Amino acid sequence: MPDIIQPPHFPRPKGYANGAVGHGPLLFVAGQIGWELDGHFADPPPGTSRFCWQFGRALDHINDILRAAGTDPSRIVSMTIYVTDLGAYRDSQADLGAIWRARLGRCFPAMALVGVSGLVEREAMVEIQAVAELPAA
Repeated sequence: MPDIIQPPHFPRPKGYANGAVGHGPLLFVAGQIGWELDGHFADPPPGTSRFCWQFGRALDHINDILRAAGTDPSRIVSMTIYVTDLGAYRDSQADLGAIWRARLGRCFPAMALVGVSGLVEREAMVEIQAVAELPAA
């Protein structure tokens, strides 16, 4: 687990860290979006917003890459989340928190949220990049 850096005079962050110091080699995870592995965007289950569904699927893909590299979500040190609809993000924060905890547990990396006008894949509403530590060899 990376060491979290929190200056004492900063407000306490919720759901992210202001800084994290790693202890080993790093894995850089390219931006992941919420499509299915066959390249299409699935409809969300009833009662789930398209935004939340895509957020969860993007995190699923990050977890798949972490596992393939021999690491896990507890070792994520940095993450950048790009969203096309900041209002949907703000309105969904409670649901997004539950989605986050179900997939990443209590991992709170150094993080940035960026509102963008669009992503390369037209149906994509969320894209997430991550940096994680690899276990010591």
